[in-house]
Amino acid sequence: MTLPTIKVGIQGVASMTVEELLEQYAAGVLNFSGVDLAEANLSGAKLTGVNLSDANLSIVNLSGANLSEANLSNAKLNVARLSGANLCSAILNNASLNVANLIRADLGRAQLRGATLIRAELIRADLSRADLSEADLTSADLREATLRQANLRHANLSEAVLRGAFLTGANLEMANLNASDLSRSDISGANLRDAELRQANLSHANLSGADLSGANLRWADLSGANLRWADLSGAKLSGATLIGADLSNANLTNTIFIHADLTQAKLIRAEWIGADLTGATLTGAKLYATSRFGLKTEGMICEWVDLSPAGDRSIIQKFHSEDSRDFFNETPPTIRIIVDAPIEHEANFAIAGAYYQIAQEYRGLKQPPSIESSRRRTVFTFHVDSDEALFPTAYIVILPFLDAASTQKNISSLMEIINGEVVTNQDLKSPQMLKQLNILLDQAMSQATTIKQMKKNIEVAAKLNFCKAPTQIVLTNSSAHTLIIYDHPNFGKRFINRSALNALIYDDIATESTKYDILPSLNMVMEFVKGFHYISH
Repeated sequence: MTLPTIKVGIQGVASMTVEELLEQYAAGVLNFSGVDLAEANLSGAKLTGVNLSDANLSIVNLSGANLSEANLSNAKLNVARLSGANLCSAILNNASLNVANLIRADLGRAQLRGATLIRAELIRADLSRADLSEADLTSADLREATLRQANLRHANLSEAVLRGAFLTGANLEMANLNASDLSRSDISGANLRDAELRQANLSHANLSGADLSGANLRWADLSGANLRWADLSGAKLSGATLIGADLSNANLTNTIFIHADLTQAKLIRAEWIGADLTGATLTGAKLYATSRFGLKTEGMICEWVDLSPAGDRSIIQKFHSEDSRDFFNETPPTIRIIVDAPIEHEANFAIAGAYYQIAQEYRGLKQPPSIESSRRRTVFTFHVDSDEALFPTAYIVILPFLDAASTQKNISSLMEIINGEVVTNQDLKSPQMLKQLNILLDQAMSQATTIKQMKKNIEVAAKLNFCKAPTQIVLTNSSAHTLIIYDHPNFGKRFINRSALNALIYDDIATESTKYDILPSLNMVMEFVKGFHYISH
């Protein structure tokens, strides 16, 4: 086909036809900066590495053209046809591509900093690793486009259509995505810190592992979205829809969910201390191994929750009127080891090492204890996620101390008492609760044996005088009921000299298996366990 004759004006070059331009390019000329090629037909042209910076290419037909590594910075490509064009590694910084047709175009690694692509068609375009920082893509159509590891920092994508797009690992920090359509898109591992996503459609999107900390998601639709392991700390989700969303293991610390709809959302093992659930709907949420403390729950709507490990509704907690408020208690259950001696530097260092090694084996120990020390006593406080974790975690955290064997024996005896009382009098509401308690304690016993065999730091700590001092172990459940599960007979007694205390300690070692198994009363034990925020049908 014969190309039409169009006069072109080029900086420092006489005007020429498009045919002449192509001939000059074929002869090795690359610099056509400032050329006016409006409405020209260059479909299928091979212009690799050409310099068309500042050119007027409005309404030009470049479909199927090869412009890889071309310089099109500041060029005008409004309403241009670039479908199927190869713009791989091209420079399009500050270029205008408003309403351009870039369907299936290859823009991999292209530079589009500050470019305007308002209402541009980029359906199935490849923008992998492209730099679109501060670009304006308002109302652009990016359906099923590939933007893997693209830089969209500060970009404007308001009202853009990104349905089914691939944004894995993309940088969208502080981008404007208000009212955009990201439904069924893959945004896993992306950076969306402080991004604007008001009223965005993220239904059934994959946001697993994404960083949404500080993002504005007010009134966004996240129904059915995958947010596993996502960071939403400090994000604003007021009025957002999260029906059936998967937030397992997500970081929701200080996240705002005011009037959000979390109906049947999966929140298994989510961290959400400080989350604001004022007026939120949580009916049917899956909350296995999720902390129920430190939350704002005023006006929250919650008829029932699913506490089964698999989220399969096999364990249901139903609520009547204000019962849910008690369930979402503000005080986390704790284990306190009170040591009848002040802690010195050597012991502090050894115990820190011991608990670090224990945490490597025992997942229930998520953070080190808080330590308070006075001239007479030291208190180690361990916070746990749920009442069911109290007995097994206590069984583990006592390991560095001489009183470990006696404490562990008491815990085993207490579980026998609980089991016997339930069998005899059916004294607890749910058999699943007792079953779960026994499973967790059996696991802790097995892990305690492994830890003692493998971890040398435990032996180092156990040899210190501090760890041989008498202890008292106190559990506090989520109903603020306390239970002393072990109390050394010499706890709180003062001795005239240290050698007398040491002599008594070593005498205790020989007889501890028979001497210190004083247990709390049956009534105290059962009242404590009944205070667990646990499962009922």
